[in-house]
Amino acid sequence: MNAPRPATASPSRRWLLTSVFAAAAGLLLWRAFYLQVENQDFLRDHGNARSLRVVSIPAHRGMITDRNDQPLAISTPVASIWVTPREVLQDGDKLPRLAALLHMNPRDLKRQLKDRLGREFLYLKRRVRPELAAAVKKLDMNGVNLQREYKRYYPAGEVAAHLVGFTNVDDSGQEGVELAYDDWLKGTPGEKRVLQDRYGRVVQNVESLRPARPGRTLHLSIDRRVQYLAYRELKAAVQRHHARGGSLVMINPETGEVMAMAVQPAYNPNNRSGLKSANYRNRAVTDVFEPGSTMKPFTIAAALMSGRYSPASLVQTAPGYVKVLDHTIRDESNYGVIDLGSIIKKSSNVGAAKIALSLGPRPLYELYSALGFGLPTGSGFPGESAGVLNSYHNWSEVQLATIAFGYGISTTALHLAQAYAAIADNGILLPVSLTRVDEPPSGRRVMPASVAREVRKMLEGVVQQGGTGLRADVPGYRVAGKTGTVHKSTAGGYAEDRYESLFAGMAPASDPRLVMVVVIDEPEGSDYYGGLVAAPVFARVMRGALRILNIPPDDLPAFKGGTLMAANR
Repeated sequence: MNAPRPATASPSRRWLLTSVFAAAAGLLLWRAFYLQVENQDFLRDHGNARSLRVVSIPAHRGMITDRNDQPLAISTPVASIWVTPREVLQDGDKLPRLAALLHMNPRDLKRQLKDRLGREFLYLKRRVRPELAAAVKKLDMNGVNLQREYKRYYPAGEVAAHLVGFTNVDDSGQEGVELAYDDWLKGTPGEKRVLQDRYGRVVQNVESLRPARPGRTLHLSIDRRVQYLAYRELKAAVQRHHARGGSLVMINPETGEVMAMAVQPAYNPNNRSGLKSANYRNRAVTDVFEPGSTMKPFTIAAALMSGRYSPASLVQTAPGYVKVLDHTIRDESNYGVIDLGSIIKKSSNVGAAKIALSLGPRPLYELYSALGFGLPTGSGFPGESAGVLNSYHNWSEVQLATIAFGYGISTTALHLAQAYAAIADNGILLPVSLTRVDEPPSGRRVMPASVAREVRKMLEGVVQQGGTGLRADVPGYRVAGKTGTVHKSTAGGYAEDRYESLFAGMAPASDPRLVMVVVIDEPEGSDYYGGLVAAPVFARVMRGALRILNIPPDDLPAFKGGTLMAANR
């Protein structure tokens, strides 16, 4: 029996199948042509949109230095860790290791990522240590990336913290000159186009669109060596007297430059965790106080400028007090008949009050106003206080008498130092500068040179035997200055047991190169007088600063058989 023959496809069926395959091939060829030729630009743009990115190039912030180019604030490159949550969760096996490196709970990290699943960018840690960045990179985890940023570092720490200030996590100035000169210091970020893989990692730098422009260097006026000395001695005094706080300002009277500015309590700008925001306040610029007896030299200057008084003029202060309306003004002792220099040397409230009452309010107000009291110094420091100087038209007789010895007027340590600098510079008031001055500015005359020299000579008596500021003496130098002890004002009057202890002075008195104001806020115990609390701080800081700055002595006979005398024989 013969086997059956297989059926063969009909010609029409073969033609149909061939046509279908040919049409499909033609359709594929047409599609390939369309994609590769006709729609090439469209597809390239969309492909680039998924792989080409324009990224920012961080610019480092400008350096802050002291007058001798010693660094006070620098920016160092660091890495920040950012993630794409969706991709990190897909690589979940490594999640516990990532959490351990970041000192996070794995469940908390996972929940944080899930809550932000739709985001393409999420910071996990900003400005991490280099070793942590290297460990994270070694994980080679999908969706985890490192971004270069800059971290601000302050080499002087708390020594210059209140002047320099600090920046936030985005490198923007928040306090001090970091804030005041933020536009000067901050750089301009650049831009570049890069090729990224599907995990967001940069595969290739394609082109630079705009180079990063770093911030400019800021040269401050302070000397870091003198600043350290001022900080150390002020801190020691505040601790010794269990004071609430303190401030110290040193000025070069020939240029108006601030050579040192120290404040207590201080803070470390490199580690601000757990600190009170009140500690950030620069008390030397923002806190006002009644200057007390440190204003008496200006009262005497107004008297000399009036032409009605001379240095030899005598004032009757007996019996040690004077009644002005229903107010009694007292001295520590009955000084009897004394001249103007003795009013300053003995710090006679009665003498200052009687002179002011004889002059009337206008001469005092005009001099105080010319010295800038009641106005900011123009230093540009953020939050600077203007103080208070009311118009003399509103002064009562009692106010006129008390303002002569520093009550009824308020100022800052910086402004008081500027006013004393006018006495030091023979009657010229210079603007205060927190930055280095290459060419001294032209000042404004506020008193005749002869008056400034006479007042300066009287201030020397304060630091001599019988004066209230004997502890401000600096061996080898003539020192001129004034003590002040002020009852702090409270609601309804003045506190009997809370004081501001002050000393304002200059050296060498023959040709002053440095002016300093020391304020100790609320010292405890029986030693609260300015001559006992603030004057020793002045002496220690001034002695060191004169040596550091190589300022020659002007009172060599003060060395009796000392090393300096032997060296100059």
